[in-house]
Amino acid sequence: MGVNVVPPLPSGSVPPGTGAPAPPRPDAAVPSTPGEVRALLDDAERLLSAARALLDDDAAARTAVQRALSALRSRAARADLAAIPSARLKDVTDGRLRLGVLEQAGYRTVLDILDATPYALQLLPGIGARTAAQVHAAAAQIARAAEETVAVRIDVDHREAETTHLLIALHRLVSAGPDLPRAQRAAGAVREELAALLPAAQPARGRVRMLLAGREGRHRAREAVAEVAGLLAAARASGTPLLLGQTSVDLLRPPPSDIEAWSDFELRPPEYYNLLAEIAALEPDRVAAEGFLPDSVSTRVRAQALDDTHRRVSLRGYQAFGARFALTQRRVILGDEMGLGKTVQAIAAMAHLWSCGERHFLVACPASVVINWTREVEARSTLAAYRLHGPDRAAGLAEWIRAGGVAVTTIDSLHRLPVPADVALGMLVVDEAHYVKNPAARRSQAVAEWCARTERVLFMTGTPMENRVEEFRSLVGHLRPDMVPEIRGSDAAAGAQSFRRAVAPVYLRRNQEDVLTELPEVVLVDEWEEFSRTDLAAYRAAVAEGNFMAMRRAAYAVPGTSAKLQRLLELVEEAAGSGRKVVVFSYFRDVVAAVHEALGGRAHGPISGGQSSAARQRAVDTFTAAPGHAVLLSQIQAGGLGLNLQAASVVIICEPQVKPTLESQAIGRAHRMGQTRRVRVHRLLTTDSVDQRMLDILRGKTKIFDVYARHSDLAASTPDAIDVSEQTLARRIVEEEQVRLDLPPAAAPPPEDPIAENAAG
Repeated sequence: MGVNVVPPLPSGSVPPGTGAPAPPRPDAAVPSTPGEVRALLDDAERLLSAARALLDDDAAARTAVQRALSALRSRAARADLAAIPSARLKDVTDGRLRLGVLEQAGYRTVLDILDATPYALQLLPGIGARTAAQVHAAAAQIARAAEETVAVRIDVDHREAETTHLLIALHRLVSAGPDLPRAQRAAGAVREELAALLPAAQPARGRVRMLLAGREGRHRAREAVAEVAGLLAAARASGTPLLLGQTSVDLLRPPPSDIEAWSDFELRPPEYYNLLAEIAALEPDRVAAEGFLPDSVSTRVRAQALDDTHRRVSLRGYQAFGARFALTQRRVILGDEMGLGKTVQAIAAMAHLWSCGERHFLVACPASVVINWTREVEARSTLAAYRLHGPDRAAGLAEWIRAGGVAVTTIDSLHRLPVPADVALGMLVVDEAHYVKNPAARRSQAVAEWCARTERVLFMTGTPMENRVEEFRSLVGHLRPDMVPEIRGSDAAAGAQSFRRAVAPVYLRRNQEDVLTELPEVVLVDEWEEFSRTDLAAYRAAVAEGNFMAMRRAAYAVPGTSAKLQRLLELVEEAAGSGRKVVVFSYFRDVVAAVHEALGGRAHGPISGGQSSAARQRAVDTFTAAPGHAVLLSQIQAGGLGLNLQAASVVIICEPQVKPTLESQAIGRAHRMGQTRRVRVHRLLTTDSVDQRMLDILRGKTKIFDVYARHSDLAASTPDAIDVSEQTLARRIVEEEQVRLDLPPAAAPPPEDPIAENAAG
C-alpha cells in the first residue's frame, strides 16, 4: 500500500457542527502497514468514544436540568392554579360544561379539580363519567399552559427544594465553563465524521480483510483511512482530545451540596441564568431582542458567524445578536439600556475578529471606566488589554503595537495617541459615545479622525437616541455620513420602535423590560476608578496620619477632579435618559454634600441622621412623587433603615461600608415589595486603596458566614454578627497601606471608634 497524503480542506471551510470557520486540516501521512493502520484506527475509535461520552454526559446533564425545571414550574403553576376559579374551565370547553355541582361540592378552583381524579368527580350527583373526564382534561390543559408560561425566579431569600435541585443540576454545566460549547461542537463533528469513516476503514486492519473486501471495498478502505488520518491530525493540532477529556471530567464531577450550589449561584448568577435561558427557552420575544429591526437587517445579522474561541463568557441570545450586528453592519451605534452588557457584546465582536486575523483594537472611553474596560477584556476574553492612560501609557502603547490586543485610552487623550499609520485597527470602540456629539469639540474631532482610518467602528451609549435626534445625527455623521439626510425628527415622533426601524442600518437598542425576562431583580456592579492626582495626594496624607476615615473619603477630597464623582454623574445622566429614579448613599456627610453640589442642587434630600423621621419621610415622599427621573441623597445609616425607597431602581453607594449589613439594608430599601423595575446597584470603588483592602478582608469573612449561617435565625435577628471589628479592620488596613506606600507609621493610632467620625447624628 502506497503512502497517500490527505489534501487539506480549503481555507475557511466549516467542519460539520462547528458553526465557525476552522483552519485547514494539516497534511497527514497515511500509515502503510496493517499494524500502523490498526494503531491509527484504535486512536480514532478512542476519540470517537470520547466524543460520544461527552455528548451523552452533556445530554444527561441537560435532561437533569429539564426535570428539575419541570418540577419547579409545576410547583409555581400550582400556586397560580389555586387562584383560578373553576368557572374558568368554561373558557376551555366553550361553555359546554355545567360546573355548578362541582362548586357546590367544594371544587372551587382549577387546582381542586386537578388534584381530584375523574373517578372522584364522577361520584358527584349529576356528573357522569364523560363529564368528569372532560372536566379533568380541561383542568390539565390549563395546568400545562400555566407551566409553560410561569416565570422562573431564583430567589436567594426563599430557598425551596425545587429551586435548590435546579441549581444543583445547573451547577454541573456551569462548572464546565465557556469551553463546553466548543467541546460540544468538536464532539459533534468528530462523531459525525468518524461514525461514517470507521466502518469503511475496518478492512484495512489486516491483509485478509482487505482481500475479502473486494476491489471497491479496498478502495473505500484506503480512502477512509486517509481521511481518518487527516481528521486525527487536525484534532490533535486543535487540542480536541484534551478539550474533550477536560470537559468530560467537569461534567462528571460529583454534585455539590445544597449550600455549595447556592453559594456558587450567588457568586456568578449570570452564568446560571444564561444556561437556564438556553435550556428552558426563556429568551425574550425575538423581535424585541433584535431591537425591532426590519427583517431585511435582522436576517442578515443572524446569518453572521460569531467565533467564540477567544471568548471566556457565554452570551445571552440578544447579546450574541448585538455582537453580530456590530460585525455585519461594521459602523454602528449600540444603544442598549444600562445593565444589558454592551461591554461584553463589544468584547465578543473583537474576539471574533481576532480569530479572523485582526490584531489591534482600540477602546476610547471616559477616564472613569478605563479600569473597568481593561478588567472586563481580560476576564471575558483571551485578548490582552493595555491601559494607554497614566504614567505607564508609553510602555503599554509599545507592547500593544508589538503584540496586539485591546488598547484602552480616554476619549480626551485620543487626539495625542501616537499610533503609527501602518497599525491597522480591527475595530474602534467608543464608549459613552454621546460625549462626542459636539462636532466643534476637540474630542469629537479626534474621534472623527480615528473613524476615518478605521473600517469597523462601534459607538456605545446607554442614552436613548430617539429622544435626542440632533445628537444622533451628529454621531451618525462620524459613522455613516450618507445616512444623516435620512434621519428625520418625524421618525422619533412616531415612537421608539418606529425610530429604530428607520435607522436600523446603524442603530440597535434594547431595553431591560424587553430582554431581561428572568434575571434577578438586583444586579450589583462594582465601578472601579483611579485616584486623580489631587485625590491621591489627599489619600497619601491620610495614610501617613493613620486617619482611616479620611482615607475612606479621600476620593472626594477635591470634587472638581474626583474620578468617583465623575462616574457618579455619568450614572445619574444615564438613568435620566431612561427616566429612572436614583438614590445615592454615602456614610459621610461631606461626601453627600459634595454630590449635592456637583448635581447643581437638583436632588432631593439629603437625608441625615440628625433629621426627624417625619422630615426624612417628607423627602422620600417628594422624591417618589416627582415625575420621571429624580435623585435622592442620603447618609447610608439614615436612609438604610425604616424608609421605603421602591421608587428608585438605581442605587449608587459612594464607598464600601465597614459593616456589610449597612449596604444590604440600604439596597433593601429599594428592592422590596412594590418595586416594579429591576434594581441596579453601583458601588463606587478606588483601585489600590482602602476600598480594595476592605473588600478583600470583608469578602473572606462574609463568605465563611454565608456558607454556614447567612439565612439562619441568628443572622436575621443579629445582623451585626457578620461584621468584623471596626477597630481591628481600621488598624490593619492603615498599617498595610503605610507599608505599601512606604510611609512611616503615624505617631498616633487610628481613632478608637472609626465609625463615630463624620457619621450621622
